[in-house]
Amino acid sequence: MSWNATVLTLFPGMFPGPLGTSLAGRAMERGLWSLEARDIRDAATDRHRTVDDTPFGGGAGMVLRPDVVDAAIAAAVPEGDARPLVFLTPRGVPLRQSLVRQLAAGPGVVALCGRYEGVDQRVVEARGMIEVSIGDYVLSGGELAAMVLLDACVRLIPGVMGAAESAEEESFSSNLLEYPHYTRPAEWRGLRVPEVLLSGHHAEVARWRRERSEAVTRERRPDLLTEQGRPGSTAGAPLHPAASPA
Repeated sequence: MSWNATVLTLFPGMFPGPLGTSLAGRAMERGLWSLEARDIRDAATDRHRTVDDTPFGGGAGMVLRPDVVDAAIAAAVPEGDARPLVFLTPRGVPLRQSLVRQLAAGPGVVALCGRYEGVDQRVVEARGMIEVSIGDYVLSGGELAAMVLLDACVRLIPGVMGAAESAEEESFSSNLLEYPHYTRPAEWRGLRVPEVLLSGHHAEVARWRRERSEAVTRERRPDLLTEQGRPGSTAGAPLHPAASPA
């Protein structure tokens, strides 16, 4: 069974983009996952294909209408579809590797890409969307964020990566940043590879790597060392499939 992704966007031509190359592209060709990009504008009902309107309460920008977004979801998501519906938005919970693992282990994902000032909150709540952010910055829309989410998930699908242990040792796999890497030549510009990596002593190599992971995490991301169980953390948070409006 393949992992299936559906993206709801105003710019379906942006997909598959980089997802059609390298690991993700080869995995798609092999049938390990599929990607469908659906145009939200197809759900508009007027001759101008209007999808947005001015925000209640005033303010700059426009907001995607709940009726149009809901109709786009209904047209793209079959009844009983178990895939979670993820809304990519700067106000969402941070995208963590723990959430990526949960999504990758499921049947796939439906990703809603916001534009303008955002999406009417009523459809977000009515559809039980998971609001996710890829960082503390604002993009022109959710398309690039959706690509980040999908790439992170696809590489964890069984059979996509060459070595399963590669994913287990990467940054964030155990709330630690990854240790530094070295390859040939053993000496370059007067800089030598740490001797322990040339020793052939696997236990010592493993200990060195763990120590370096802990050290770089303390220096650069001390928040990760207390991530498990932290209020507001998404680590281990359950996923809720998209729900139909009552």
